Amino acid sequence: MSTIQKIIELRHTLHQHPEVSNREKQTSARISDFVQQYQPDKTIDISHTGKAFIFEGKNPGPTVMFRAELDALPILEHTNVPYASENSGVAHSCGHDGHMSMVAGLAPYIAENRPEKGRAVLLFQPAEEVEQGARDVVESPAFAEIEPDYIFALHNIPGIPKGKIILRRGTFSAASKGMIIRLTGKTSHAAEPENGISPVRAIEQIIRGLSEIVEDKSAFADLALLTIVHIRMGEVTFGTTPGDAEVMVTLRAYENDDMQKMTGLAEQVVEKAAENEQLKFAISYVEDFPALVNNDQCVDLLEEAVRKNGFDHAYREQPFKWSEDFSYYTQKYKGGFFGLGSGPDQPQLHNPDFDFPDDILGNGMAIFQTLYEKLLIENK
Repeated sequence: MSTIQKIIELRHTLHQHPEVSNREKQTSARISDFVQQYQPDKTIDISHTGKAFIFEGKNPGPTVMFRAELDALPILEHTNVPYASENSGVAHSCGHDGHMSMVAGLAPYIAENRPEKGRAVLLFQPAEEVEQGARDVVESPAFAEIEPDYIFALHNIPGIPKGKIILRRGTFSAASKGMIIRLTGKTSHAAEPENGISPVRAIEQIIRGLSEIVEDKSAFADLALLTIVHIRMGEVTFGTTPGDAEVMVTLRAYENDDMQKMTGLAEQVVEKAAENEQLKFAISYVEDFPALVNNDQCVDLLEEAVRKNGFDHAYREQPFKWSEDFSYYTQKYKGGFFGLGSGPDQPQLHNPDFDFPDDILGNGMAIFQTLYEKLLIENK
């Protein structure tokens, strides 16, 4: 069986047995079974279900890391492929099965072409879908043993021709975070609202104030977006004036400095509204993703790899609006993240009809292999 056939078979197996964030035990075990065939010098357990496989070079040199995501989504699959999910309500509808397979596909290549210098690390990270995955890995004591000089990853992108490589200098994808605003006043009978402290007017002020923040385009270097996604107030009863409320807002920006500024301004809006209406308030954050900022040298290396393989490619003018927790690596290390077209007719990410196309596996593997050769074998 050829290497690409083995990788396709691995992807189908992973697709058939998806697991949600931080519960990817069997997924991690399947990846380990595959990679161990190629005799990595060391294996490290990292952050819940994560695995790092290390291939040591003969001489000193850089640590080059390739990262993939282990987790699937809580989605009921509708693909009807022979290898469809056997775990009801869980599916690889984002393509992480393909991403894992491409990184795992480096193992047989490395086994036949051991590093001349430095070391190669194949990192399989849990919980990309819920934001804390990469952060937990970076903060893990185990990661200190394998801190990379370079780290690379990709994401498949529906709507782009199959196999086409998407590059971008600077910000590749946006920063985002979920802001949860809790307002606490005092309930009263609906016939006597004067005896209560209602959050209604504060919510009105918050909605208006948040809108005004992003209306001033000159205040930010690039895209700054505030989206109110949920409001809950009081109880479902006609006899009570509400005394508490919860407002959920998504903040999104292309630049980390803009995100910091927008966050501060939003907090001021909430504080002022609560003070005006004599309410107590609390603010918390979830799903906090920094902007994914590519390192210029890594982008140069990616472009060189693309050209060497003769792949079609393009530089994207604007960052993607979605977020990606690979940003936690690029905050601290030289990182290169690229897009891999998965087809103009491919269902969108997180769609129950999504199935990663096998015919682009070779493109992603080729880019990773060329980076590996350039950094750990050539110029020895």
